[in-house]
Amino acid sequence: MKLTSHELDKQKDYYHLLPNSDSKNVGRHGTRGFNKYVLAAAILASTNSVLLGYDIGVMSGPVLYIKDDLKINSTQQEILVGCLNLCSLIGSLAAGKTSDSNGRRYTIVLAAATFFAGAVLMGLAPSFPFLMAGRVLAGIGVGYSLMIGPLYTAEISPAMTRGFLSSLPEVFINMGILLGYVSNFTLSGLRRPLNWRLMLGLDSKAEADARLIEMANAAETWEQEPHLSSFQWKGQGVWKELLRPTRPIRGIIIAAIGINFFMQASGNDAIVYYSPQVFKDAGIHDRKRQFGVTIIMGIVKTCFVFVSALFLDHYGRRPLLLLGTTGMAISLACLGLGSLYLQQCND
Repeated sequence: MKLTSHELDKQKDYYHLLPNSDSKNVGRHGTRGFNKYVLAAAILASTNSVLLGYDIGVMSGPVLYIKDDLKINSTQQEILVGCLNLCSLIGSLAAGKTSDSNGRRYTIVLAAATFFAGAVLMGLAPSFPFLMAGRVLAGIGVGYSLMIGPLYTAEISPAMTRGFLSSLPEVFINMGILLGYVSNFTLSGLRRPLNWRLMLGLDSKAEADARLIEMANAAETWEQEPHLSSFQWKGQGVWKELLRPTRPIRGIIIAAIGINFFMQASGNDAIVYYSPQVFKDAGIHDRKRQFGVTIIMGIVKTCFVFVSALFLDHYGRRPLLLLGTTGMAISLACLGLGSLYLQQCND
């Protein structure tokens, strides 16, 4: 199909905004160099992802104590852990509409408020239904954060450093997961139910709220100062391009959906949620030691995510994606074979 000159110009403008664009990193007054305002805003916006990561990582500890304290069965335990991903779908779908109609600042504040409400409800939950309600709220907050953090960061990032800056939310997510592991290790020595209530309730601490206020101010600055980004564009034709894409854009959409789908379908999140049980099956029966080993795993995970973010703009997305996918496939295969071997040995 032959494209008109107008469509070719639109595709050129579209590809100019893609991560592999060759456009220079232009500062506020047209000078080249790293834009410190963009960096500060991206870091502040990504701080919200720390709470998201904490919600994901910390659950591996409380679920062990909740099962004994609230007398829930294995099915309820699985629903409690897994409902976060389902509810985050609702939050992510709602976040796009909310951010377009009410602005990024309002969406960031809404995500923070949802996190706060979910953490308080889980920390004070007297029964399993209340705990589930808090987990549902936390899941919606996760969806909002997964949507608004990378979106905001990508919009304000110059093309030359967009890979690194757009990776900051993922770096902060893994920092949050690590903090969740540290929280489990630190609070595991307390008596039940105080230990798991504090683990889940730490999301609502005042210090996190102060950081979220800073993030909201940064978002407001972006809305008032559009020059922070190295590009300006309008998105009137976005839905038309998505629903009736040209051949190149169709390939981009399929690749984006496929990568994100298989990243979740691989089951790597299960390692995060059930890491203490995995190490228990591996022969570590002391609960404190189980939490200690998860901290080591979290440190390694966070370090390699940060290294990947540093090299993203230099080596490109595709080589690092292939390297990470290969490593993850090998790791999950070894984990599955190792678990099968241990199970046969125990039998």
